[in-house]
Amino acid sequence: MEGLMICIFIIIVLACAIAVFYATIYNKFQEYIIRINEVESMIDTYLRNKYDLINKSIPIIKGNIKSEKEIFGEIVKLRSRKIGNFELYRILTRASNELNELRTEYNDIDNSNEIKKITKQIDDIDIKIDNAIEYYNDNITIYNSLLKKFPSNIIATFGKYKEKLFFDRKDMNDDDYDDFKL
Repeated sequence: MEGLMICIFIIIVLACAIAVFYATIYNKFQEYIIRINEVESMIDTYLRNKYDLINKSIPIIKGNIKSEKEIFGEIVKLRSRKIGNFELYRILTRASNELNELRTEYNDIDNSNEIKKITKQIDDIDIKIDNAIEYYNDNITIYNSLLKKFPSNIIATFGKYKEKLFFDRKDMNDDDYDDFKL
């Protein structure tokens, strides 16, 4: 009888230890999922703000260059498309570069106080985006390492957690070396 009680006690202690271990690892995954979702939301907000600023600059630039040249063609087309943050980031980066080229090419644009104000705001947003992307990628690194390390990989299998891509969309697990995009 006493031996049976000891066995039951050991089984209960082991079950409690496993439950605590599972809960700890599960909570760690949830913590990083929340962080990743939070920073994705921040990046989304920053990208929307940058998009709005570039959109706001279009009529100002058109009024200053007096040319039939199409400017920010991709931005204008975005109004009717739905795309993800990764692609929007690339398009907005190209648009920022185009804005800087136009400022260099046309003095009237560069002398415009409105454009100076907009480009300053875009530069500030770019710094925030870069910091958010770094934070995002740092959290993705930790999350993905939890997926691969023992014993958290067991909990990941039960929880059906999947590996997440870095913000640059580079898949580190494939043999495609040309999928890095700018």
